[in-house]
Amino acid sequence: MAQMLTQTLNTQTIKTQIKGRNIAPGHPVSDQFVAIAGHVGLVATEFSYRKKEEIYGENEPAEYVYQVVSGAVRRYKLLSDGRRQIGAFHLPGDVFALESSQTHRLAAEAIIDTTVRLVKRSSLEKAAGTDVQVARKLWAMTAGELRHAEDHMLLLGRKTAMERVATFLLEMDRRLAVAGMMALPMCRRDIGDYLGLTLETVSRALSQLHAQGVLGFSGARQIVLRNRQRLHNLDA
Repeated sequence: MAQMLTQTLNTQTIKTQIKGRNIAPGHPVSDQFVAIAGHVGLVATEFSYRKKEEIYGENEPAEYVYQVVSGAVRRYKLLSDGRRQIGAFHLPGDVFALESSQTHRLAAEAIIDTTVRLVKRSSLEKAAGTDVQVARKLWAMTAGELRHAEDHMLLLGRKTAMERVATFLLEMDRRLAVAGMMALPMCRRDIGDYLGLTLETVSRALSQLHAQGVLGFSGARQIVLRNRQRLHNLDA
């Protein structure tokens, strides 16, 4: 967790410890952080997490902003009765933990072996205060997270089980599909906790779509969409 993270920062190298473990030397920020990378002295570090390892916990100090380099991350909240609600899946290139408060509202965990970049939140805020391009980039990323939260709220509140599964498949198709196939990093229980459905309901919906020729399976988590229009009709 990020609580024990200490940092020495300069323009060439950075060394950070999380839970007593070392992070490799830092690198200039890239991808969605391109606009921020030009800010003098701003450096990102990379750190790897094992499958199911916690990145940070709910209500911990929100000291860092993260970007997925490889792997996948789930952000979730555990309810009082032990149930889990997944709020978002983050895939390579995604930025997360742009919190509006000083603590994390949701916990974050690596779904599979995952590498992320970390940037100090205070450094980003300082950069945004002096560079309008940085401020605009942060605003755009924050607005994107807000749109996703609104879409997710609509999905949970107004769509049937089949419609939710169709929406999820189309989302993953946009974000993951390579050569017509998407390899899902998350299991069906994860999908259910994201969609507010039971594992059995998710499995039943996928089986029905397979029987209807809408999708095909190539392994436990590899899916080929054969009829996107049918999914779009369900998602409408």
